[in-house]
Amino acid sequence: MKLPQVFRWFLGFVLTIALAMIGGGFPPSAYAQHAPLPPQSPFQTIIHPGDGVSRTLHGNVQDSFPNIEHGTHRKSTQNVPTPQATTLEALTPEAPTPTLTALSTATANGPTALILYDANPALPYNKLGHAYAIMLRNLLGHFHAQVDFLPIEHYVAGAITPYQYIFYLGALYDNPIPAAFFTDVVAQPSKTVVWFKYNLWQFTGYLGAPTFAAQYGFNFLSLRSLDGTPSASNPNPGFFDTVLYKGKALAKFYRYDPTTGAIFADPDMGLTQVVDATKAQAVVTIRDSKTTEQAPYIVRSGNFWYVADLPFSYIGPRDRYLVICDILHDILHSQVQESHRALVRLEDLSENVDPSTVKTVADYLSSRKIPFALGVIPLYEDPLGWYNDGIPQEIHFANATNLLSAVRYATRRGGSIVLHGYTHQYNETPNPYTAVSGDDFEFWRKATLAQQGEPVAEDSLTWALGRIDAGLAELATQKIVPFAWETPHYQGSANVYRATAMRFAKVYERAVYYTSDNPTDLDTTDPNRDFAAGQFFPYIIESDYYGRRVLPENLGNIEYDISNIDPTSNVVYTWQDLFTNAQYALIVRDGFASFFFHPFWLESYLHLPAFQDFQSLIKGITGLGFIWVDSSQL
Repeated sequence: MKLPQVFRWFLGFVLTIALAMIGGGFPPSAYAQHAPLPPQSPFQTIIHPGDGVSRTLHGNVQDSFPNIEHGTHRKSTQNVPTPQATTLEALTPEAPTPTLTALSTATANGPTALILYDANPALPYNKLGHAYAIMLRNLLGHFHAQVDFLPIEHYVAGAITPYQYIFYLGALYDNPIPAAFFTDVVAQPSKTVVWFKYNLWQFTGYLGAPTFAAQYGFNFLSLRSLDGTPSASNPNPGFFDTVLYKGKALAKFYRYDPTTGAIFADPDMGLTQVVDATKAQAVVTIRDSKTTEQAPYIVRSGNFWYVADLPFSYIGPRDRYLVICDILHDILHSQVQESHRALVRLEDLSENVDPSTVKTVADYLSSRKIPFALGVIPLYEDPLGWYNDGIPQEIHFANATNLLSAVRYATRRGGSIVLHGYTHQYNETPNPYTAVSGDDFEFWRKATLAQQGEPVAEDSLTWALGRIDAGLAELATQKIVPFAWETPHYQGSANVYRATAMRFAKVYERAVYYTSDNPTDLDTTDPNRDFAAGQFFPYIIESDYYGRRVLPENLGNIEYDISNIDPTSNVVYTWQDLFTNAQYALIVRDGFASFFFHPFWLESYLHLPAFQDFQSLIKGITGLGFIWVDSSQL
């Protein structure tokens, strides 16, 4: 069997999307004299959605997850003094009529929530807040929430009244907040308000710092960032980088490029101090790993919560993102009990599969009574003859001897079918590699892997439904009905995601979420471009931004260095890495341990300990107390 092109990139860097770095400081806002000077703002967003991206951090592979990353050139870094009070007049811009965007239908007994986010068109990166709002909205979908969006600039008096929970995402430094919002928060103390990162100083200024402290029991002191200027000799001068929660230390991502001076990190955080323990508590702590200084990361004062940063940047399996995933249970008064389930999926099964590898894994899982999923690509396409001596090849599911053998054997031993695209490739155009099934994107156009890309030329709801229906028809020839959908390489357009919601009761994947339904400027350097936010989930999302029920995949997948066969496939992600990720997943009280595995790692000519590693991972996850469940029954 020929080694598929998938080894070139899917096994190592399945989907890596990066934008250019932009230097320069953040221009002060009109009210900068009332705010702390920005230690670093705003960030240039870099996005790495994908189903296998790994990064090596400080010598250790840390994650393999889609994320929004921040980076910027840094000229200087300093801690910032306590902000002065902000006058009411300074914070009262003319407010237009609010535009509420409904993002989910009402669910019986589900909470009602309003997400307010920065979207000031006069400020650069004004769509970044929207990206974070989408990510938060997705997490709220776990709780059957009815969620609406509203740019904070559009806020008018009384807008929070219909909602139980109010979230404000301070994504833009010193973005002016309408005074009506402060007035409503003070006047309606029964509302739960959760404030993230920037601009809390405007609220303290509105009330006056002493009054704020007396009412809420804590002070906002300053913004903190890097402890010094990074250099080649001192690449990481330190910052508040480690969140301490449930006995785990969750490290924030940091990388410095001494060649360009670029910093990939989100080090800014709001420094607060509890002054009245009867009114406020530091629910979660954050530590500067260099100085060992500690400070509150999440502060609670009754129904008012403050989170010191935005935990949606640089998300990963051992990141503070897991903290907000869990803390939402407390914020929303969830009554869920501690419960941990596990899922496993065998990935990328097409006609080029070696049935013996699938049978080996299926036998092992069956012997342990572990149900599993099969990611099946029904129509095999090699239009350029890449693996067939230049002769184009097309094999329909009904004629896919290898695939049918593997699928029939595995389903008799507890396997359930997931439709993993129609062809898992686009057309005769390499997208970006070979145009072969399993190698390329199907529902997203990428000329090169380094690009973020854009929707394919044919993209529409009708086109997406046509391909999905064709895939269903292929399986139907063998009387197979898949229980879920999985987007090839975990990226499609907004139309594709909405189409999957129309055909499937659930999807089983990570996904990419866009600030526009037709984002064509993702690869530009325009600070006001759209953003694509990759996101994984530690638990089931009952309804995401596109209306889909999402089963989680949150641990990643085992990867090996096979650069002796393919020099580009040199990433290592061990079973121990996934096992460590599972240990961190226990932080979330109903967190899953969910991973996928490529059976082709078992092919004998690779000489890899893949089957032993797979068994070790299964045993390790089981030993942590996770219960293996059938994804088709969730």
